Amino acid sequence: MDTFAQKLSVNNLTVEHQINPLSVDNSHLRFSWKINSDLQNTMQTSYEIRISNNPLITDRNSVKIAKKNDHSVLTAYEGPALLSKTKYYWQVKVKDNHGNTSPWSAIQYFQTGLGVADWTAKWICTPNQDTSLISPLFRKEFNLNKKIKSAMIYITAKGLYEANINGKRLGNEYLSPGWTSYKNHLQYQVYDITGSIKNGANAIGISLGDGWYKGRIGFDNQNKFYGDTRALLLQLEIEYTDGEKEIISSDESWKSNNGPILASSIYDGETYDARLELPGWTTAGYQENSSWKAVRILDKGTEKLIGMSGPAVKKHEEFKAIKIIKTPKDETIIDFGQNLVGWVILKAKGRSGTKITISHSEVLDKAGNFYTSNLRSAKQQNNYILKGSDEQVFEPHFTFQGFRYIKVEGYPGTINLENFKAVAIYSDMKVTGKFSTSNPLLNQLQHNIEWGQKGNFVDVPTDCPQRDERLGWTGDAQAFSKTAAYNMDVSGFFTKWLKDVKADQLPNGSIPYVVPNVLNEGANGSAGWADVATIIPWDMYVLYGDKGILEAQYESMKKWVDYVSSVAKNDLWNSGFHFGDWLFYRPDDDNDGRAAVTDKYMIAQTFYSHSVQLLINSAKVLNKNEDAKLYEALQERIKTAYLKEYMTPNGKLVSNTQTAYVLALQFDMLPQNLRLQAAERLVQNVKSYGNHLTTGFLGTPYLCHVLSRFGFENIAYDLLMQEKYPSWLYPVKMGATTIWERWDGIKPDGSFQTPNMNSYNHYAYGAIGDWMYKNIAGINVVAEQPGYKAIIISPKPGGGLTSADAELETSYGKIKSSWTLNNGIFKLDITIPSNTSATILLPKNNKKEMVGSGNYYFEYKYENLAN
Repeated sequence: MDTFAQKLSVNNLTVEHQINPLSVDNSHLRFSWKINSDLQNTMQTSYEIRISNNPLITDRNSVKIAKKNDHSVLTAYEGPALLSKTKYYWQVKVKDNHGNTSPWSAIQYFQTGLGVADWTAKWICTPNQDTSLISPLFRKEFNLNKKIKSAMIYITAKGLYEANINGKRLGNEYLSPGWTSYKNHLQYQVYDITGSIKNGANAIGISLGDGWYKGRIGFDNQNKFYGDTRALLLQLEIEYTDGEKEIISSDESWKSNNGPILASSIYDGETYDARLELPGWTTAGYQENSSWKAVRILDKGTEKLIGMSGPAVKKHEEFKAIKIIKTPKDETIIDFGQNLVGWVILKAKGRSGTKITISHSEVLDKAGNFYTSNLRSAKQQNNYILKGSDEQVFEPHFTFQGFRYIKVEGYPGTINLENFKAVAIYSDMKVTGKFSTSNPLLNQLQHNIEWGQKGNFVDVPTDCPQRDERLGWTGDAQAFSKTAAYNMDVSGFFTKWLKDVKADQLPNGSIPYVVPNVLNEGANGSAGWADVATIIPWDMYVLYGDKGILEAQYESMKKWVDYVSSVAKNDLWNSGFHFGDWLFYRPDDDNDGRAAVTDKYMIAQTFYSHSVQLLINSAKVLNKNEDAKLYEALQERIKTAYLKEYMTPNGKLVSNTQTAYVLALQFDMLPQNLRLQAAERLVQNVKSYGNHLTTGFLGTPYLCHVLSRFGFENIAYDLLMQEKYPSWLYPVKMGATTIWERWDGIKPDGSFQTPNMNSYNHYAYGAIGDWMYKNIAGINVVAEQPGYKAIIISPKPGGGLTSADAELETSYGKIKSSWTLNNGIFKLDITIPSNTSATILLPKNNKKEMVGSGNYYFEYKYENLAN
C-alpha cells in the first residue's frame, strides 16, 4: 500500500443509478463511485474494477477492467458477455494525482435480469370473468427437501400486487409493479427470499388490486383502460447447495379466492371488511375450503417485461395527529399539520360490523368545515369494517390519498390522537439537496417545494395527488425537472419515466399531454408540454452526466422536432391547440387589460426553437454532426420567422407580457443588440404590476433567471420576496405546506378559487427552487462538463438576506456553499468534491478563483464594492 493510501477511499458504488440492483439490463451496464480524499485538488488518474460471480472476489476469479482516466460516473462495462438472472459481485479501486492508491472498495453486487426465454411462468387470473371489485387472492404451497443456497422471486401483475411468503409481507415497496405504458412494457420486481423460505412446507400468498391498469383513471369515469382482467405472473427460482435448481411458477396448480378488500381505487379509496379475513392463508398448512378455486390461465399479452430502472414507491415520514377539530357542521376532523400524500394508519376496537369511514381533504373552508369540492368526483375515502375481536390496525393497500385533514365517521368510542398517524409515500429517491436562508418565509417555501415534489413523485411525475386526475402531465414535469434534481436524486426516476415518454409518443412524433397516456386521441402536441421530449433528457444529461439518456431518447427527441417542422408553415409553428402560459395572472375584474395574456403561437415558436437547440446540443454530444448542421440551419430560420412575426422594428413584442419577454430572452430568440432593451421592457412590466409576477406555468420557471442574467438581480429578489398575491410567498403567508396549483388557491378573504381546478399540491410553480440554489446559494453545473464534473460557485446576496446555506450531493460527492453577510463583512465557506474542479465567482469582487477539490473559505469587506 502506498504511503498515503489511507487518505484515499472509494464508496457509494452504484450500477445504473441503483445500489445493489436485482434486475439490470445485462446489455447496458454502467458503474459509478465516489472518491473520498483528505487532500485538496484530488483527481482520479486511473481505476480498476473487478467483477465475479463469486462473492469472495479475487484477481484470479474475476474479470478486471482497468483504465487510465478520471471517469468515475456511469463508466461502461467492457468485459465478456454476462449471463441472465445471475448475481455478480464487484468492487473498485482508484489512483489519484498525488500518487495514492485506494484500497479495494467494499464489495457490492448486481443481478442481471431475465431474458424473454427465461420466463416459464404463466399469467394466472380468477377462475371466472374478472367483474368483481373485490381484490382476489392467489396462493400456492410447495415443499423443499434440500439445503437452499439462494431463492429469487420474479413477480409482476396486471393491476397492483401485494405478496406474502410464509405469512410475512414481501419487501417494503408499495403500488407495485408501478405505472408504465402497460401496452408497451410492464415492470417486474425481483426479491431475494433466501432467508424467508425453508426446508419442508412453504406458502406464497398474493393479493391483487385494480390500480392504474383496470381501475378508474383519467377523465369521464374511464375504467379498464389497459385491460379488464387482473392477473399475476410469478417465478420463484431456487438453487440448492448441491447445484441443482428448481423453478416454481404461477400456473394451473394455484388456487384463488376472494379477500377482505371489497373495493380499491386510486381515486376513490379502499373498503376493507375484516370479517372476511382468512387467517393463515399465506402460510403453509392452511386448510383450503371449497371457496378456493383453481385459477384460470390468461393468454400472454404483447407487452414487454422489463426490470426496474427507477426507484420503487416506499413509506417515508410519519406524522402524528396533532389536533382534533369540531367544525361548525359538527364534523370530527383530525389535523396532521402537513399536506402529504400517503395514507392514515389507524387503530380501533369495536363491535363486529362497525364501519369506520376516513375521508381526506387538503384544506378547511372559510368557515372551518371539511372541504372536498376541489376533489371533483374523487371520493378519496377509506372504509374499514371491524371484526369484533381485539384492537385492529388498518391501512389501505392499493390506493393513496393527498391530504392534511381527515374526517372520521363511525369510530367506536372516544377518539384518541395516538390511534391515528399519517405516513407519506413516494418514490424512494435519495435526498440530495439542503437549502436554508436567514428568511423563515423562504425556508418554508423550500419546505413546500420539497413536499410538492414528494407528493407528486409517486412512480410518475403527477400534476396533483388528490383529485380525479393524478396524471403524468408533461408540462409540469419539464418545468420542474431541474429543481427536482437539486432536492433529490431523480436520475432513476426520470430514466424510467422517459421510457414511457418514448413509448407513448405518437407515430407522427407528437407527444401526449400526459405520460403514461390515458387521454383521448387528440390530446397531444401542446408547446411546452410536448417539449418534455427534449427538455428532460437534456436536463438529466447535464445534471447527472448521463449520456445514455441522450442515446436512449435521441430518436424520440428528433421525432418530436420533426413533427413540429411538419406542421409549421414557413418555419412558424402557428397551428394546433396549445395550453399556453397556463394559469397566468388574471385579475377578477379585468377592465383595463391587466390579464397577462401571451399569444399562444408566439409561445409555441419559442419552445420550437428551444427544442431544436436541445436537439443540436444532443447531436453534438453524440457526434451526430450531420444532424447538428441540419438543425442549426433550421434554428436560424425559426428565429428569423419569430422576429418577423412577433417583434416590432423598435424591439417591442406583440404580446407585451412578462412571459413573452422571458421566453424570448431565455431561449435567445432575439439578436444580441435587441436583448438588453427587451430585458428593460420586462423590468418595466414587473414594476407596472407593483413588483409582482404575472407568469404562468411556462414563464415562471425562467423569470428570475432572465432578470439575473441581464443584471437585474434586485428585481428578481423583489419578486421572490413579494408577500402579496400573486407571488411565491403569498401561499406561504396563507399557511401553505406545499406548492399550490394557482397563485390564489385561497384568496385573501379566505374564499377559494374555482373548485374544479384548485389543487393545493402542485409542484410547477416550485420551479423557483432552481433559481434559489443557483443564485442565492450559487451552486451551478457546467453543461460542457456535465454531472458537476466542473462546478461554478457564484452566490448573489440580496433581498435583505444575511445568510444562506446549501448542500448538494452530486454524482461525485457533496458540494457545499454557505455564506453570511453581517456588518458589511461577507464570509463564504465552500466544499468541492474529489475528482472535480470549480470556478468561484465572489460577489461584488473581481476575483475569480479556480480550485480543485477541498474546503475553501473567503472573507472580505462587502459594502461599497462595485456590482
